[in-house]
Amino acid sequence: MPLGDLVSLLTPLETSDRIYGVTIAIVTNTQDPKKLGRVQVKLPLLSMLDHSDWVRMLTPMAGKEQGLYCLPQVDDEVLVAFEQGDPNQPYVLGALWNANANPPKAAVSQRQLVSRSGHAIVLDDTEGSEQVEIRDRTGKNRIVITSKNNSLVIESEGEITIKAKGKLTLSGKGVEIDAQGSQVNVKASQMEVK
Repeated sequence: MPLGDLVSLLTPLETSDRIYGVTIAIVTNTQDPKKLGRVQVKLPLLSMLDHSDWVRMLTPMAGKEQGLYCLPQVDDEVLVAFEQGDPNQPYVLGALWNANANPPKAAVSQRQLVSRSGHAIVLDDTEGSEQVEIRDRTGKNRIVITSKNNSLVIESEGEITIKAKGKLTLSGKGVEIDAQGSQVNVKASQMEVK
């Protein structure tokens, strides 16, 4: 079948009730009863009172029980397109920053994933200072991997617990334990010191 004929099969017969291109929408509900990663939106272009049926979300990766799951929140601004212009078949293409919803503070050399409460994963490509940082919303608990000196630092304002069902090995050119005046306890059913 020639490409022109195939395209004509995909072209709607009547176009008066179609919306082509993209439009702005506001998320009104994220509690998808079927748990399919859909949202409901209102379209200011059509009505500020009515909201849509459940709308599918575009994501960079999706498959059976896998993918990138980042739904927008209620009142977030999103960009919507319609399948062949059909207003009954909207798709959310992504979320938008605006004057009321600013992007996270970042340098051009950084890529960030920041949650609503402020948890962050920061990939910093600043030349000579490249690092990966995972931090909680307080900024007091974090893991930093620094490329320049090949180091890994784990910081916490509270306790750090490492659990292994198998053997736990600490090795390096030296092992230093600084209990800052506190007591050091070692418990074992068998102990061997070399």
